[in-house]
Amino acid sequence: MRHAISLGLTLFGGWLLLSGHYSVLITSLGVISVVLCVFIVLRMETCDHETHPVHLTKRALTYWPWLFVEIVKANIDVAKRVFSVGPKISPAVLTVKSSQKSELGQVIYANSITLTPGTTTMDMDHGIFIVHTIAKEVGDDLLKGEMDRRVTQMEEND
Repeated sequence: MRHAISLGLTLFGGWLLLSGHYSVLITSLGVISVVLCVFIVLRMETCDHETHPVHLTKRALTYWPWLFVEIVKANIDVAKRVFSVGPKISPAVLTVKSSQKSELGQVIYANSITLTPGTTTMDMDHGIFIVHTIAKEVGDDLLKGEMDRRVTQMEEND
């Protein structure tokens, strides 16, 4: 039930932010639509710790800012590579091992890699990821394991 309540609050908060209309009628319709959505999700029995990971919320609030900074740094790096004289692009494919124990942790790690410009997770199988990078140096940074360590730290403190 905790997941359903959290999902409902998250959906309603997002609805309020995107709506911009706060009259009684419009807000009531928003509440009705959120309740209907949560009812459907409960009826489908898909509201659990993986689809709405409430248990990661506190630790995710420290991970997201770090990931955002990494995304900005990677954007700047990619822009420099593309706009430099004689582009410094040397695509590489590498294998990265993840240390996450759950599928949810591995998916968060794979998505974090893909969200970072210059890297794309192409395949994942039992904790082994195949990653495409814009340049070998970018892959070397990934192999240092800082992102893997942070995702594992976020996942382990359940």
